[in-house]
Amino acid sequence: MEQQMNQINMDGVHRKKKKARAALSFVITAVLLVILFFAAVNTGSLQTGFVKLLKGLFVEYDAHVAAIWDLRFPRILISMLAGAGIAVSGVLFQAVLKNPLADPGIIGISSGAGFAAVLITAFAPGWYFFTPLAAFAGGAAAFFLVYCLSWKGGLSPLRIILTGVAVEALFSGLASAFNSMSGGDRTGAAAIVEANITQKTWEDVSVLFPYIIAGLFLAVLFIGECNLLSLEDKTARSLGVNVNTTRICISLSAVLLASISTAIAGAVSFLGLIVPHIGRILVGSDHKVLVPFSALAGAFTFLLADTIGRTIAAPYEVSAAVIMSVAGGPFFIILLRRSKKYAD
Repeated sequence: MEQQMNQINMDGVHRKKKKARAALSFVITAVLLVILFFAAVNTGSLQTGFVKLLKGLFVEYDAHVAAIWDLRFPRILISMLAGAGIAVSGVLFQAVLKNPLADPGIIGISSGAGFAAVLITAFAPGWYFFTPLAAFAGGAAAFFLVYCLSWKGGLSPLRIILTGVAVEALFSGLASAFNSMSGGDRTGAAAIVEANITQKTWEDVSVLFPYIIAGLFLAVLFIGECNLLSLEDKTARSLGVNVNTTRICISLSAVLLASISTAIAGAVSFLGLIVPHIGRILVGSDHKVLVPFSALAGAFTFLLADTIGRTIAAPYEVSAAVIMSVAGGPFFIILLRRSKKYAD
């Protein structure tokens, strides 16, 4: 009896430490995001002090601050919104596919969405406002293609990754080909293919913002179901969960987040892989904590990648997608080598 009481006390202490670590991780990440935000605002030829920035934004007109507002703020906000969307999308895909190596970029969702967005941007620019819907359709088509081709009496994590890589290569190649066929000088199409957010405006922010908010809201609604999907399907069904319907709904939410982010910011790989894994280390696997933390950490990670890309080869720029690929490639290899069960 005494031994059981000691075990209960130890479990209680462990849970308290886990909650404290999660809370500390949230606070540190939020503070780092705020610091990075103001660092990004002052990265480049135009710089301003914190007090002058606030005064120029809220008190009186300042041409210096107005230029920063028009040139940098849209890019920074798009980085944060797209980063949050892609990271949460990765969390949802990993829950649905029961595959911790799933990422919307790796399994072809981003490239499918990017291909559809390129078609609209390059050949029907007048339909610009339909680009997010086209990207969503392209991402959904890519996901179901990967899902169907990977199915063979069940879903193998290795088959999902290999099929996703093939689908990603297919749609990426098609997007590049159509961009070239359109002359290669269409800024919108080239930006999607190259994941270049240099020339983004407040109009792009207004397009991205409502979709990302809607996708994040849906992700929060499905938090409980994501936890249940980590169980065996039979167990989840015994708890009253319609596994197939739930899996489709969560998948569409993940596709929405990844596709809309791709339509505006371009295809970015590994962000949806790295952030959820770091989140599990810091805050645990409970999606009630993991989803909001991933949104916060995703915004920080993408903004950091974009800021590094702006400074590492100044006055030239390196795409945030390139920075993420350089950082994410080795990360993915390490995860793959450490996960023995994916070798079968």
